[in-house]
Amino acid sequence: MRTLAELDERLSRPRDGLADDLGKLDGDIMILGAGGKLGPSLVRLALRGVRASGVSRRVIAVSRFSEPGLAQSLQESGATVVAADVADEEALRGLPDAANVVFLVGAKFGTAGREHATWFTNTYLPGRVADRFRGSRIAALSTGNVYPLVPVASGGSTEDGPTGPVGDYAMSCLGRERVLTHFAAEYGTPLSLIRLNYAVEMRYGVLVDLAQRILADQPIDLTTGQVNVVWQGYANEVTLRSLPLAGAEPCVLNVTGPELVSVRQAAEALGEALGRRPVFTGEEAPTALLSNAARCHGLFGYPDLTLTELIGHTARWVADGGPLLGKPTKFERRDGKF
Repeated sequence: MRTLAELDERLSRPRDGLADDLGKLDGDIMILGAGGKLGPSLVRLALRGVRASGVSRRVIAVSRFSEPGLAQSLQESGATVVAADVADEEALRGLPDAANVVFLVGAKFGTAGREHATWFTNTYLPGRVADRFRGSRIAALSTGNVYPLVPVASGGSTEDGPTGPVGDYAMSCLGRERVLTHFAAEYGTPLSLIRLNYAVEMRYGVLVDLAQRILADQPIDLTTGQVNVVWQGYANEVTLRSLPLAGAEPCVLNVTGPELVSVRQAAEALGEALGRRPVFTGEEAPTALLSNAARCHGLFGYPDLTLTELIGHTARWVADGGPLLGKPTKFERRDGKF
């Protein structure tokens, strides 16, 4: 993957199983937050999966579409594009009905000093959406940040284990889950919750963060010494394939890669590929934010790009000066302040 076109194609390439699962659904698929970090590639994957299923249905992409040209690009790919701010009550009511809704809207960065806005976006707004689409099937993006820091030796939090969010962002995301679960219980709205961490592709993610620091000779803090990463294309696929699994008793899935990733070892591998020696600071703590995604892998198999492949692609992309999204993950933060 050397160009944006190649990256977009790879992110939206359907694997075996997606077409079959989308074929089980009735009605259209609406993606709320289609203009965000994850949205465009998920829309394109849905379009390709729907075509492969042989079932005629619309993929409706909803966003404010602040990025120039994105709405037209998605429309040219086959999506039905609706420019709307779902935080606006009138705009939300005016959206077309859809039997299947993927909810991607969320706020993470800039939480400090704007906690009220974070809670509005991550907790109140999902309730308004769930009320508007109470008769739909909903797959909602959540985060592994709803879990506490756990011992590295534990292998990561499981879906049945305790939550323990740290900071306003994480607490508001657990609030999102609780509010959506209320509507699932109250109205029988089928729901799936996708606890994702950390998605990577060549323009953003933990590996990009590390590669940029290596090239800039900036020290890499090893206190958070272990992380999870997962190919964004796989996360998109699982989100869509979770729709048939949605139920009034929500289907909760940790979505990440199969291994615990050593920050030190990943940085050293990136440094070797970049021809630079990483600079480290700090020592690995015995705890980290980690998820066990065995349930997800049992349902959908392993991600189709390995950690080694992701490191290689990322190093080439960053070394070549490929475009980046400028959205660092801040994975090293342990206080929940983003």
